[in-house]
Amino acid sequence: MRLVMIGSGYVGLVSGACFADFGHEVVCIDVDEKKVAALKEGKIPIFEPGLDQIVQSNAAAGRLKFTTDLASSVRAADVVFIAVGTPSRRGDGHADLSYVYGAAREIARAVEGFTVVVTKSTVPVGTGDEVERIIRDENPNADVAVVSNPEFLREGAAITDFKRPDRIVIGTEEPRAIEVMRQVYRPLYINESPLLFCERRTSELTKYAANAFLAMKITFINEIADLCEKLGGDVQKVAKGIGLDKRIGDKFLHAGPGYGGSCFPKDTLALVKTAQDADSPMRLIETTVAVNDNRKRAMARKVIAACGGEVRGKTIAILGLTFKPNTDDMREAPSISIIQALIDKGAIVRAYDPEGMEAAETMMPEIEYGQNPYDIARDADAIVLVTEWDEFRALDIGRIKSLMKEPVLVDLRNVYPPQEIIAQGFRHVGIGRQPKSDA
Repeated sequence: MRLVMIGSGYVGLVSGACFADFGHEVVCIDVDEKKVAALKEGKIPIFEPGLDQIVQSNAAAGRLKFTTDLASSVRAADVVFIAVGTPSRRGDGHADLSYVYGAAREIARAVEGFTVVVTKSTVPVGTGDEVERIIRDENPNADVAVVSNPEFLREGAAITDFKRPDRIVIGTEEPRAIEVMRQVYRPLYINESPLLFCERRTSELTKYAANAFLAMKITFINEIADLCEKLGGDVQKVAKGIGLDKRIGDKFLHAGPGYGGSCFPKDTLALVKTAQDADSPMRLIETTVAVNDNRKRAMARKVIAACGGEVRGKTIAILGLTFKPNTDDMREAPSISIIQALIDKGAIVRAYDPEGMEAAETMMPEIEYGQNPYDIARDADAIVLVTEWDEFRALDIGRIKSLMKEPVLVDLRNVYPPQEIIAQGFRHVGIGRQPKSDA
C-alpha cells in the first residue's frame, strides 16, 4: 500500500521506517528542509537503537522516501498518517493541536479518491471529530475516513514495540476504513498481534489512559520507596513481592527519581485538563502529576543530605542525563531539576551521558561535560547515578573511588547492591532503602 507519514519526528520516522520494512511504499514528509536533506543522506536526527539500519535499507530499496512536498504525496496515497507534535500548550497545559489541524487542512486541499486519514499523534478525545470537520469544510467533496490509531512506542525499544506490539488500537466504525487498516497491519498477522477496533473517541482516550496509568504506577512505587526509607524496608523486594501478583505485574515498578520524557508528563497533564473541562476531574492523575514534580526536586535534597547537608563549592558528578537509557531525549528528564537545584545551592556540576549531552548542552550550558564516567569522577565530592545506561552497570568502582575527593555514591536507580559499594569504602545512598555507610 502507499502510505504517507506527515511528520518525520520520533513517531513518524519510526512508524514510517517500520511500515516500509513491512513492504509498504512510504513517504515521510517534513517541513524542515534540512531534516529532509539529512534523512535522504541516511542521517538520523534522533537516537533509537536499530532505526538507522531500517531507514537506510528501506531507502536503498526504494520503499522509503523523504520529501517536503505534501500535496503530490497525499494525492497518490491510500493512507495518510498525521504524526506531528502535540506539545503541552503554554499557559494551560492542554495539548497544542495547531500542527494537527494545519496538517488536516493541507490534506483536504490535496486529497484525491478514497483516502484514510489517520491521527497517529497523541491527541485529546474529540480531535478526530475536528480533523474530519476541517477536511469537510476545506473540501466538501473529499472522500475520506478519519481514523484514530495511537502509538504505544517506548523510546529505546520502539522498533520492537512496533513490530511486536501488545495491541494495535484502531478507532473507526467505517467499513472501508476498517478493511484498509487491516491491510496496513496485515504483516503483523503472523505475530498474532491483536487488532482492537473501537469507536474513534474510545481509541483517543485509550492512549491517554494507558500512559496515565503507567505514570501512576511509577509514582506509586516511588512513594512506597519513601516509606521504605522511613520504616527500614527495601523497595526492590516490595516491588518484587507485589509484582509477582499477576493482577499487578512487575513492569513500571522500579523506584527512581521520577518519570520524564516526551509522553508521560505531557499526556498526564493533557488528560487532567481534558477531564476538568468535561467536569469529571481525575484526582488520582492530578496527584500523580504533583507528586512526580515534587519528587524530582526531592532527589536533589537527597544528594545534598548525602554530602552532609551542604554542597556549596562541592563538585557533584552526574551519571546519565536523558530521562531513560537508549535515547537522546532530554524532555522533562529528572536530571534537569536535580542539576538546577544543586546549582542553586552552589554546587559545581559535571555530567556525562552516552547520547544526551548534545541536547543537554543547549539546556544547561553552565555545567561541565566529560568524556566518560571516570573523567567526571575526578576530584568529585559525590557521584550521582541518574540514568541507568548499560555502561554504568559495570563501572570499575575501585577506580572511581581512587579518583574522587569523597567516596559518596547516590544511586537513584538502585543499580548497585549497597553491600558491594560499601565494601569498596563508599557511603551509599539508594532509593527506598535506609542510607548506609562503611562506618
